[in-house]
Amino acid sequence: MHLAILGASGHGKVIADAAEQLGWHSVTFFDDAWHPPEVNGPWEVRGDTKALLEKLSAFNGVVVGIGSNRIRAEKQAVLAKAGGNLVSIVHPSAVVSPYASIGAGSVVFANAVVNPCSMIGIGAIVNTGAVVEHDCVIGDFAHISPNAVLAGGAALGDEVWIGACASVRQMITIGRASIVGMGAVVTKDVGSDVTVVGSPARIRSS
Repeated sequence: MHLAILGASGHGKVIADAAEQLGWHSVTFFDDAWHPPEVNGPWEVRGDTKALLEKLSAFNGVVVGIGSNRIRAEKQAVLAKAGGNLVSIVHPSAVVSPYASIGAGSVVFANAVVNPCSMIGIGAIVNTGAVVEHDCVIGDFAHISPNAVLAGGAALGDEVWIGACASVRQMITIGRASIVGMGAVVTKDVGSDVTVVGSPARIRSS
C-alpha cells in the first residue's frame, strides 16, 4: 500500500505518521515549493503537483497535507479531477463512532473523538485531541485544531477554522470560512467570513 501526500508540511508529517501506523507500507511527499531530491523528516519529497499527477497510478491512495483550508480545497479538486484515489486517514488512537461519517480526504489525528451521527465533510481536519460531539455537521475543508471541542449538534460551514482549545456550545452554527480564535468560547451563532475571539467570542474589530 503506497500513499502520496501533496504538501510537505508539518501537517503532512502528522498525516504520514498516522498512515504508517495504519499500515501504509510507504509514504511519498510531493510539494510545489520543494526542489527534490529532499526529505520531509524521514520521508522522501519526490516532486511537485505535476509530478504527482503523472505518477498517480503508482499510488493506492492520495491525500492533501496542506493546512490552509482554501489551498487544500483547490489541490483536492485537482487530484479528484485527475482520478486520484482520495483516502481518509484516521489515527488508530482516535475514537470514531461507527455511526459517524468521514468524507474523502479528511484526516482525524491521535486521541481525537468523533461521536455518533456526526458528519465530517471532505478534506476536513480533526486535529490532535479534538472532540466532535454527537450530531455535529462539519463542512468541507474545515479545520478543527488541537484540543478544540464542539458540543452536540454544532454545525460548521465549509472552510471554517476552529483554533486550538476553542469551545463551541451545542447547536451553534458557524458560517462559511469564518475563524474562531485560539481558546475562544462560542456561545452564539457566527456568520460567514468573520473572525471571532475571546470568551464569550465576539467579532474581532479590524
